[in-house]
Amino acid sequence: MELIRRPALEQQGDCVVTIGSFDGIHLGHQALIERLLWHGRRLALPTMVLTFEPLPREFLQPDDPPPRLTNLRERWHIFQGCGVERLCLLSFDEALRVTSGLQFMQLLAAAHARVVVVGHDFRFGRGGEASAGWCAAHAKPFGFTVDVVSPVQLNRERVSSGRVRAALAAGDFAGAQRWLGRPYAMCGRVRAGDRLGRTLGFPTANIAVKRRRVPLSGVFAVRVAGVPGAGALPGVANLGTRPMVGGRQVLLEAHLFDFDGDLYGRELSVEFVARLRDELTFDSMEAMVAQMRRDAAQARDILGAGGGG
Repeated sequence: MELIRRPALEQQGDCVVTIGSFDGIHLGHQALIERLLWHGRRLALPTMVLTFEPLPREFLQPDDPPPRLTNLRERWHIFQGCGVERLCLLSFDEALRVTSGLQFMQLLAAAHARVVVVGHDFRFGRGGEASAGWCAAHAKPFGFTVDVVSPVQLNRERVSSGRVRAALAAGDFAGAQRWLGRPYAMCGRVRAGDRLGRTLGFPTANIAVKRRRVPLSGVFAVRVAGVPGAGALPGVANLGTRPMVGGRQVLLEAHLFDFDGDLYGRELSVEFVARLRDELTFDSMEAMVAQMRRDAAQARDILGAGGGG
């Protein structure tokens, strides 16, 4: 998949485009992508997703941004897996915020869009003036058509990023999977840590979450993919700030059961299977280690991963 920044938009040939934040890339987003791919096959044109970084609501609500379901790396992998050929990344800043609806249509024309696929609730431009219907009505002079996709529903409820966030916050991973069409996971490269976990008998793969707010926190039973020569490995993970060691930034720390290899620099995907407890502060390191042993035993039972002693 090719990454395109705004200065290179006009250098691309004709294409079909879909637009949105795509946080989580849930079943509703996937319906847009499926329609995009259909138009690409129909017209024999490349497919392009146009999205934003930061996400619009992160820019518009800097003091209280919504929890982020997927960072840029995670969205990249999912789009690539769907078969999208181009990812256009626009920086959402003040200049983009005040762009008018007509100016945004000009941007799409400059990107050589021939079909633009949007959701029924799509809005853009100053004050959200460019709705899906408005775009469809004003598209012809710009040389493209607009295809508006109806909402996707499950059990008479509209699929949305908000519903996925609510399910994750409640520890309802089965519910989140229904909305997403896949298990919820975070991915990233393993970075060097302070090796405290190894000292305590629980070596961890430390992964920066790359988002301002996470949609869940605590201790979890997990499956970890990306270890060379292995499938998804069972483990236990902490997602939080690590108050016992004075941590301030959110970090994902995954302990893989019965594994002692070197994972530094590897890209791992951590699938959340079950929530065990909140992140806690303990009276002593000994009390924390005792709880970690209980967490590991519980996670092994949930995951069917025997051993551990």
